[in-house]
Amino acid sequence: MFNSNKGLATLIALLVLIFFTAEYALQFSTESLMAQPQEVIPEPEAIEEVEEEVKGPAPIVYDIPTDSLEIVEAEIKRGESLSEILSQYNITPAQVDQLAKKSKDIFNVRGIAANRSYTLLHGLDSAQTAQYFIYEPNNIEYIVYDLRCEMTVTKVEREMEVLERTLAGEIKSSLFESIVAAGGSPQLVNKFADIYAWRLNLNRIQPGDKFKLIYDEKVVNGTTIGFSNLKAAFFEHRGEPLYAIGFDQGDGLSYYDEKGQSMKKAFLKEPLEYSRISSRFSKRRFHPVQKRYKAHLGTDFAAPRGTPIRTVGDGVVLEARYTRGNGYYVKIKHNKTYTTQYLHMSKFAKGMRAGTRVKQGQTIGYVGSTGLATGPHLCYRFWKNGQQVDALSAKLPLANPIAKRHLPEFEEIKDETVKRMEAIELSNAKQDMLATNKAKKLEDA
Repeated sequence: MFNSNKGLATLIALLVLIFFTAEYALQFSTESLMAQPQEVIPEPEAIEEVEEEVKGPAPIVYDIPTDSLEIVEAEIKRGESLSEILSQYNITPAQVDQLAKKSKDIFNVRGIAANRSYTLLHGLDSAQTAQYFIYEPNNIEYIVYDLRCEMTVTKVEREMEVLERTLAGEIKSSLFESIVAAGGSPQLVNKFADIYAWRLNLNRIQPGDKFKLIYDEKVVNGTTIGFSNLKAAFFEHRGEPLYAIGFDQGDGLSYYDEKGQSMKKAFLKEPLEYSRISSRFSKRRFHPVQKRYKAHLGTDFAAPRGTPIRTVGDGVVLEARYTRGNGYYVKIKHNKTYTTQYLHMSKFAKGMRAGTRVKQGQTIGYVGSTGLATGPHLCYRFWKNGQQVDALSAKLPLANPIAKRHLPEFEEIKDETVKRMEAIELSNAKQDMLATNKAKKLEDA
C-alpha cells in the first residue's frame, strides 16, 4: 500500500516537472525569436506624380523678346525725371544726356508727364542694367529708348481701328447730359451742337425731344480714344424731325437737311464749343475794371483758361498781337463784308500771324485773361460792312447748298441714311458695331 502510494506520488511529481520544464522552454524560445531582428517586407511605395511646371515662352513686349530680361511696369511720379528712373538701373547721367540729345527731334524727354505709363526692361544679372525704356505719351504712340551700345530712340504709332457706331436717346434734362447718358462723349455733344446751332435754339430743347446719331469711333488696343467723324444725325423737336446728313462736295464734310440745304450759315454761331455767355453786346455796360459805363461792342463767353478758341469762318488773319486793353488778340477778315476779332487770349495757336489763312473751326488761340479782364473769358467782336454789330442777332448768309451735279449722289445717301435712322431703336442707348475699317493710322482718320 505504501509502495503503491509512493509510486503514484513520484509519477505526479515527474509529470509536474515535465510540464513546467516544457512551459519554460516555450517561453525562452518565444523571447529569443522576439529579440532577433525581424525581416520586414516592405509595402509597395506610393508613387507620387510630380507635375513639372511647364513655362511658356517669355512675353514679347513692344515687339521686344524678354526671355533674358526682367519687366518693370510703372507710372511716372509727380516731379520724377527720366534720369532719376534710369539711375536705379545702372544708367549714368552722362548716358541720359546723350539719350536726350538723340531724342530731341523725336520726343523731348522733358515732356515726360506724371501719371503716364512706362515699361523698363533690364538684365537678369545683379547689376540689373536697363536695356530698354518705353514711354507712352498718349494712347496712340509710344517711344522706345534702346539703351544698349549706340543708344537709339524710335517713335511707334499703334494701329487704330475706326468702328461705326449708332447712338440714340430721349432728352431727359439737358442735351449734354442726355447724349452722355446714352453713351456719347462731350466731344460728340459739341459736334452735334455745332451742326444744329443755326436751326435750333439748343437752350430751348425740352424733355421728350429725341436724337439719333451715326458716327465713327476710334479704338486702339480695344480702348475707345474718341470719335473721328459724325456721319449723320437726327433730332426730333416738339414732334418735328430734322435730319443732318453728312456729305462731301469736294471741300470737306458738311451737313445738309433732306432738301439739300446747308445746316449752317457761312459762319459758326459761336467761337467756343458749348460755352456760356457771360455778357452780351450792349451800347451801355458797366465796365468791371474801369468802373464806368461804356459801350460793350462784343459778346463775352465765360470759359476755363486754355479752352481752344476757333475762327467762326474762313479768312485771312489781319492782326495777331498784344495791346494793353485787348491783351493777346486775333483779328480775321473773312470777305469784303465780314470781319471778326477774338480778345484776351492766354496765347496764340501755332502759326498765327498777319497774312495766315485760316479755315472755319480752326483753333487760333486759347482763352485767357490778358488785357483789361477780371477773369478768363473770350470777348468776341463782329463787323459787318465796317460797323460793329451784335454777332448773335446779325442776319448771316447760308453756306452753299448741295450743287446740282452732286444731287443724285446726295439723294442716294440721304435715302439710305433715313432708312438706317428709322431702324435705330431709342431703347438701345449704344448699339454694337455696324462696320469696321481696320488698321488705319491716325493721319488717315
